[in-house]
Amino acid sequence: MKELVIISGKGGTGKTSVTASFAALAKNAVLVDCDVDAADLHLILNPQIRKRHDFYSGHEAVIRPADCAACGLCKTLCRFDAIQESAGTFQIDSTSCEGCGICVAFCPVKAIDFPDRLCGEWFQSQTRFGMMVHARLGIGAENSGKLVSTVRNQAKQFAQAIQADWILVDGPPGTGCPVIASITGADAVLAVTEPTLSGKHDLLRVLELARHFKIPAFVCINKWDINPEMAEQTEAVATAVGATVLARIPYDKSITTAQINGQSVVELNDGPASQSIQTLWEKLCLTLQ
Repeated sequence: MKELVIISGKGGTGKTSVTASFAALAKNAVLVDCDVDAADLHLILNPQIRKRHDFYSGHEAVIRPADCAACGLCKTLCRFDAIQESAGTFQIDSTSCEGCGICVAFCPVKAIDFPDRLCGEWFQSQTRFGMMVHARLGIGAENSGKLVSTVRNQAKQFAQAIQADWILVDGPPGTGCPVIASITGADAVLAVTEPTLSGKHDLLRVLELARHFKIPAFVCINKWDINPEMAEQTEAVATAVGATVLARIPYDKSITTAQINGQSVVELNDGPASQSIQTLWEKLCLTLQ
């Protein structure tokens, strides 16, 4: 079983479109969307949720009004201005509370509870291409890295149970904590980039991250023909830092049409982009298996 994580140094490069096409091409794969802050793979794969699970991380303080002595010590100690006073009563703003626990520790009458914080949900779903594990982080919630790790671990357990050949992960963009949680321990990453100056810059950052964790990195240039000169420069710098450039995907309006129809482009037609992605998938299979 191989775990391939499709990533990008920035958003909007076509990472999810490539992942959805791989899902259509792969046989016996478990699909994962690790972009828990702004998931969108479900827009193409239309998963039917079979099981849903709450995700808890950290704590939040809650004052019990009946036991509160209204001394105001908690408000004085709070460095996040999360405690509000109104008509002599104190309440905690859950969106401002950082869960540090200082108010809980120093409340003289022990009137503050410290329950686990509900931060989101993760799901086990069925798609037309197999099982998918994905999640939704709550608005303003933290610990997306921990939720990503939860999603990946659950996907691995399911993949082992059904003896899947592939775990295909649609990773989050950028180089932050969710990306680190997405790629750590993976067999390989595929970085999808575009032929722009910002695309080249952010590709180098994400390739540096993969090199730090000693994960083999492959690269494909999406919409390469909108700026062939920059595409060549991007390929050159990617090769210089040790990545393997596998494919170029041309600009193709069929990708937009496929998205509108809730399809991957390889399901829609056998056009230029579809052929390039199929070739890319074949190269990855030969390289990783």
